[in-house]
Order: sequence, then structure tokens, then C-alpha cells
Amino acid sequence: MPMAVSHLSHSHQNQLKTEDSQFSFKEIGNEGLTKRILRKGVSWQTPFSGDEVEVHFRGHVENGASLESSYDKGFTFRFKLGQCEVIKGWDEGVATMKKGERAIFKIPPNLAYGEEGSPPLVPPNATLVYEIEMLSWSTIRDLTGDGGIMKKLIREGEGWATPREDDEVLVKYEARLENEMVVSKSEQGVEFNVSDGYLCPAMSIAVKTMRKGEVAELAVRLFYGQSKNSNMTTDLDGVSPPDSNLTSIKLELVSWKVVTDVTGDKKILKKIKKVGEGFDRPNEGSQVKVIYLCKGEDDTVIERKGSEEEPFEFTTQEEQVPEGLERAIMTMKKAEQALVIVHAEYLCGYNNSQGNTANIKVLYYEVELVDFVKEKPFWKMNTEEKIEACERKKHDGNLLFKAENFMHASKKYEKAVKYIEFDHSFSEDEKHRSNTLRLSCNLNNAACKLKLGEYIEASRLCTKVLQQDPSNIKALYRRCQAYMKTSDLEKAEADIKRALTIDPNNRYQALSIAFSSSTVQYLLFTIFILSWINE
Repeated sequence: MPMAVSHLSHSHQNQLKTEDSQFSFKEIGNEGLTKRILRKGVSWQTPFSGDEVEVHFRGHVENGASLESSYDKGFTFRFKLGQCEVIKGWDEGVATMKKGERAIFKIPPNLAYGEEGSPPLVPPNATLVYEIEMLSWSTIRDLTGDGGIMKKLIREGEGWATPREDDEVLVKYEARLENEMVVSKSEQGVEFNVSDGYLCPAMSIAVKTMRKGEVAELAVRLFYGQSKNSNMTTDLDGVSPPDSNLTSIKLELVSWKVVTDVTGDKKILKKIKKVGEGFDRPNEGSQVKVIYLCKGEDDTVIERKGSEEEPFEFTTQEEQVPEGLERAIMTMKKAEQALVIVHAEYLCGYNNSQGNTANIKVLYYEVELVDFVKEKPFWKMNTEEKIEACERKKHDGNLLFKAENFMHASKKYEKAVKYIEFDHSFSEDEKHRSNTLRLSCNLNNAACKLKLGEYIEASRLCTKVLQQDPSNIKALYRRCQAYMKTSDLEKAEADIKRALTIDPNNRYQALSIAFSSSTVQYLLFTIFILSWINE
């Protein structure tokens, strides 16, 4: 190779000089390196720094001695590109080559052996001429940046996607120690969650860079190869060295299941079993058709809904299915099939056909989203459709409020207001209707916020109502209640005075607010109310 030279036949020099090419010499970079292609490559890809390349070559000193030749030796030459294993002219030139390409490189002294040369064949300040044939290369990546995991690509995978942190992967592997002893392997395949890991840290780090069907060889160092868990067992003698440091893992990514952490707290996990169609997903108010089977931790069937002949149909955000299941369904695509794991936090208050889920910690749903029709977005509605949609959401909110489901009622009122938020295209009659609806929804939502203990938000909603209707008694009393809870007694006093000025006959409302307050607030506020009533 070009780091070491030797006497060989001079016949190839004449071959290089007489061989014709349709390509002329072109400069590579700006340090004098030139290249002439003798045969084009068969792909568009070129190797990267760190890749292990395999080439054939022969060369000579320009107008001088022949150098070594892999052709004459009868075997190819391998080296890692960009790692200073060869002269700089080789690193820069080979990096431009495609698979199957053959080219002649003229390498100036500054990119070869410089002023010192390489005696006895390469004199000082000599220009070298090499014919190089690119046979193949293996991609090698430093996955950790510290040399702890070097990944060599053995077989390319399919597509472009790679597993993510939450995904569940199926791999085959064989792990060896420095002495070539096989300490753990799985020919049938082992399944594990990427974030949980398996065998050693290197497995999780490497698998996130792989595509389906890809095979790689990992050179593992430092703590990336250390294993202290019981998963690491040898097929040779049933014992693995404690705290062993792996040095080689052959890894194949067979497949993986995409896992979505729906809520970000791992309390609703969705594992895709069959990828859906298109890109669209259900939104709030969508009419969806599903088939699902619910099981407990002991694999007991708890609930079954829908069939291929007659899927179960429901409207999203209407509390017709458990919250956790509904949230997962709203992340699915048409025809998608998934396993949904829902923890107890997202099952509260839901009664299934077999009884209450109060004592259940986790449920497993096998779900297929057969089809869905999304609710028409408000920006595509005409003015009459917006008002009708607002009225429907307000009605839904009223029903939820009566059922004391204040959180979901609040969401319905908020959604209702959004339909009529921009009324610049409304007629005068439509503006009147929308103003009435907006006032009613905000006032009802304020009542929800008081029940939920969100007092600042309650006062804000009441303020919006009063900006629209300054004499609204309900808004004044509800804002007063909110101010009492946040200890803004002066503001509460101002609202009560104003309310009693507007409606002096409704003083019992002021007393009810006082009695509903805390002890200190009650004493202070009751003194004020009684003095006001007795005036």
C-alpha cells in the first residue's frame, strides 16, 4: 500500500500511459490532487470518513519506479477512510469514488511523502500516480463520539425509518468477549423496549440508528458493553463472567412496533400492530367506527365492542368510551390496528358492560380503527353552520354540567365559543344570536371554573361577560365569589355593591356568598353585607 513501497514490474507504467479515457484530469480540492476517471461507478453514493473501503490499486512514481500493487499480490486492500491510515492524497481521492469506479490519481508531494520522500523508491518532492478501483465499502460510524461504540454496516436495511426511544424492537444478535467467547445470543429473536434496553447499553444506542432488516457489527468498549443483568447468559456453559465487557456484537434488526406515549407519562401507550392508511386522524367531534377487545392483566376478556359486519360507532369527546382509549384512538389512522395499554388514571369514572373498573390497575385494548368522518372545521363552515355548532356544543356542556362533570362541560363551552369567535361576516341578526350565545357560554364556563377551583380563570370569564353586558348580575356575583376565594376582598366588595345597586331585591345572594366563604372571609364580608343591607 502507499505507506510502504517495493520494487515491482514496470510494465503497468506503460499501461497507465497508453490507456485511453473519455475523461480528462480534473482537480480535486485546491492542493494539486487530480483525478481522471477510467470507468464510471454504478451508483451515486460515495464513502464517508470512517468507512472501511476495499480497493484494488497499482502505482508508480511519476517518471520513476513502480510501487506496490494489490493486483500483483492477488488480494484486495482495506483501510478506514479519513483515519490517516494512508497518505492524504489517497484519503481525499478515494472519498470521491463510487462503487465500481476505476480512476487514475496524480498525487502531489504535499499530499504524499513531501520533502523527505520514502526511500528507496520515492525520492523527495515526488509526485505519485495511482490507478485505484473501488470495489466496495462498509459504513463505520462512531455512535457515541468517544469511540465507545463503532458500528460497521454489514447489510443495508429497508426504507428510511428507524426505531424511536419508546418503540419495541425485535432483534437477533450474537455477543462475544475479547477472547472470542460467545456470551449471549438469540437466533430466534428477542423483543425489548428501546428505552428499557437489553443486555447492555450498546444494544439500545445502536438499534436506534438501524433500519428494518439491517445487519451491523458493533465494536463495543468502555461501559457501553458492561452487563450486570440476568439477561446475559451464554449458550456454552450457562455462566457469564460478572461485569463483563463485550467487545463485539453482531446485531440484526428484524422488525419493530411503533409505540406512542399518548400522554407523555407512559400511562397510555399505543403499540402499532398494523400501519394505517394516509395521514389523517380523528379530531374532536369525529364520528368513528372501531372494533376493540378489552382484557385485564390476567388476559381475562372484560369488554368487546363492534365486529367486522357492524363496527362500534361513537362520537369523540362525548365520553362514550374510556378516556384513555379515546385519546389513543384519536392518534390512529384509518385501518390502523394497535394494542393500547391504559393505566387506572385514565379509567376513572368509566363503567364497562361487565362492571366497574375501580379495582383495575391497567387494561389492554386490541383496537382497529375501521373508519372515521371528521367534524367539519369551523373555518369551512358558513355563518349559520357556526351558530348551529355553537348551540350544539353549549347544549352538550349543559348536560355535562347537570351531571356534575364540570371539567368536560368547561371544554364544551370553550369549544362552543370558538365557533363564533370571529363574527365579522355575520349578519346583524346572526351577530345578536352569537353575542347571546357567547355571553351564555362564558357565564356557564365561569360556573364550571368555580366548581373546579380555578378562580382566576373564573374571574377572567366573568370580566369578559361584563365587558359585553356591564349590568349582568350573575357575572358580578360569580366574579365576587372568585375574588373571595383569592382574598381580593376590595374587588369582591366593589362587585357586591354594584350588583346590589342594580338589583337591591337580590340581597340574599350576597349573604349566600358570605356564608360560602372561609371563616375569616366570612366574618369580614358578613359585617360588610349586613351593614349594606341595613342602610
